Amino acid sequence: MDCFNLFNNDNLNTGLPSFFTNPFDYEPHNLCLKASALLQSTLVQPSPSSKGKMYGVLIAKNRNGELGFICAYSGNEKEFSSSISFVPQVCDITNKRSFFKQGEAELNALNLEIKKLENATELANLKEKLKLNEQLAKDEIDHLKTQMVQTKAIRNNKRKALCESANKEKAILIKESQTEKSKLKKLKKYWTDEISNLNDNIRTYQNEMAKLKSLRKTKSAQLQKRLFDNYRFLNKHGELKSASDIFKTQSTKIPPAGAGDCAAPKLLQYAFLNQLQPVAMAEFWWGESPKTEIRKHGYFYPACKSKCEPILAHMLKDFTFDKTTESVPSKDIQYIYEDDVIAIINKPAGLLSIPGKLETDSVYTRIKEKYPNATGPLLVHRLDMATSGLMIIAKHKDVHENLQKQFLKRTIKKRYVAILDGIIDDKEGTISLPLRVDINDRPRQLVCFEHGKPATTKWKVIDRTMGQTRIHFFPITGRTHQLRVHASHHLGLNTPIVGDNLYGKKAERLMLHAEKIEFLHPTKLKTVCFQKAADF
Repeated sequence: MDCFNLFNNDNLNTGLPSFFTNPFDYEPHNLCLKASALLQSTLVQPSPSSKGKMYGVLIAKNRNGELGFICAYSGNEKEFSSSISFVPQVCDITNKRSFFKQGEAELNALNLEIKKLENATELANLKEKLKLNEQLAKDEIDHLKTQMVQTKAIRNNKRKALCESANKEKAILIKESQTEKSKLKKLKKYWTDEISNLNDNIRTYQNEMAKLKSLRKTKSAQLQKRLFDNYRFLNKHGELKSASDIFKTQSTKIPPAGAGDCAAPKLLQYAFLNQLQPVAMAEFWWGESPKTEIRKHGYFYPACKSKCEPILAHMLKDFTFDKTTESVPSKDIQYIYEDDVIAIINKPAGLLSIPGKLETDSVYTRIKEKYPNATGPLLVHRLDMATSGLMIIAKHKDVHENLQKQFLKRTIKKRYVAILDGIIDDKEGTISLPLRVDINDRPRQLVCFEHGKPATTKWKVIDRTMGQTRIHFFPITGRTHQLRVHASHHLGLNTPIVGDNLYGKKAERLMLHAEKIEFLHPTKLKTVCFQKAADF
């Protein structure tokens, strides 16, 4: 089936991008917006009960030089909600005759066998009888022991009353004691044997279940290995590489679940298989947001890191990308205050707090160069790369420890200013949403009530204008991306910060600035307060 959709306007060939889209940092090209609008017009409008999904479009030229686009969606289930044809799966695991479905059927059969054993009536009866017998054994043995203590006391009193020559009577008392001990021994053996037999019968079930679970684990691993061996990805050079081989060089070694089922790899795979020349690409979310992630209906998002980055590195080998976000090495750090022990700086947006894997320029490297004799870690706290604002620098180790304790005790007061991409009707409030890192898409954060760390933010609206809200944030805790997630998540303000490329829409910069900080000076022992207005 041909999935290539021709554009009707011949003038579209003018103004094409000079380079291909960087899938991890981009603004949708006008052609991508046009193709996305055409696709969206065919999609069912989402309802609160419907499940959202990521869709993608790839602008390309066919062998005749004609411009058009292809469409894909993330996931491996069949998509029936659009009249536009979607590109096929890289590896179709939905076919009932496929090795995957057959392997899945084997695993399901094993699951049924295990469940049948786990829920067996005989096993339940054995466990109930074991529990009852253990209690009966305890009660009977305890009762006999209590009787023995009482009869022993009686015998001791009798012995005291006997004369030294009453050997016959003494022998009777000894016999009574021996008889009771023998009775206790027999009672213990009886219950030990009864309980041991029950445990043996229960272990028969448990051993069979363990055997089946081990077989299930082996078969599952074999099926996953075969699956990722069959996910084979092309690039423009015609080089074919399986997901298993691609992820061998990654820290995880094994591909994460769903690797290869995202929209971007599907689009590129179809293009390379059908001699299409990729021009530009974009992905957007359609539908309700998941409970933990932040996905806004109709917003464009970069490709995910854990699943797509290794695969796309192979598929886009030797591609030249559009220019991405510029770093800001030319922007100097402003020194707001300085004395013998601390400095207060204004970090520019786009500068890392500490060196990254690829980028060495950072607040830390610059501060270390300025204060080569300083002791300790220097940075008392951090700001996201995209966030600007005030940071405390400690020149001595003991001063750093003092300020760290203030942060831990939450006595340091901070105020951020932000511009939200929408109108907030309420005047003020508090957000408490626990956060944890999305292990499949670092550094993105998730709201997670089961494993997340507590995160609390107070907020207050300053003004509203032109469909946007200027707001003050007062973070009580200091989790990664806390303000960005609390602003964007539907259980928070449900309105992302302007320029938030992870949780909202990309813009010239993230409109978030740490404008005020108040703390106890470590040596002067008095409260100090510093402010620096945002440049937006």
